[in-house]
Amino acid sequence: MKHWLAATLLGTTAIVASAHAGPTETPSGVMSLSAQAVSEVPTDIVHLTLAAEQEGAEPAAISTALSTRTQAVLAQAKRTQGVTAESGGFTIHPSTDRNGRISTWRGRSEIILKSRDFSAVSKLAGELAGQMQVQNIAFSLSREAREAAEAKLAEQAVASFRNKAQSTTKLFGYNSYTIREVNVSESGVVPPMPRMYGAAKAMMADAAVPVPVEGGKTQVTVSVNGSVQMLK
Repeated sequence: MKHWLAATLLGTTAIVASAHAGPTETPSGVMSLSAQAVSEVPTDIVHLTLAAEQEGAEPAAISTALSTRTQAVLAQAKRTQGVTAESGGFTIHPSTDRNGRISTWRGRSEIILKSRDFSAVSKLAGELAGQMQVQNIAFSLSREAREAAEAKLAEQAVASFRNKAQSTTKLFGYNSYTIREVNVSESGVVPPMPRMYGAAKAMMADAAVPVPVEGGKTQVTVSVNGSVQMLK
């Protein structure tokens, strides 16, 4: 896991009080600072979208066939430990000829598999390839992994903010500082990012072949923004 720390001095304000200033004057020696801690965290949840398609002359027959196949796949998937399964899209639409008349009907049904056990979901997808093929694979970061990363990054970002405040205070000829206000924020929560799976047709030749599943990384950032009062 790589870490980068960046501390940015947003602005420095050293204001000499005027004898004519009113009660709302800005205090002198106020400095604004920003610090960040960034980490690339491995994604730990995989989302597989499986799909089945069927074509025929009767939409009712297509609907029945796809529903039966989908229910069978769902039942098998839900028996697999460590894998959750849910229904995805289900559509039936007509195809027309050059004269605008309906020539055939096409149906499509989807199931979404979700798991932290990449090996289990890979094996399951291979077993189901004869009934439904993988259309895309996406990865995301679990809440537990994100919160663990944010906890570590918060310590680094706060330490960076304090160090920057202390060193910059001395550069301006002050001895110490007190924190006026501070805000800690996190970013990096993104929806699952899909990867198109181009080998689905090749898998149909051997339904027992596991689907290659390998996650990537996502960036998590903790930022600390605030202002300090420099003291003589």
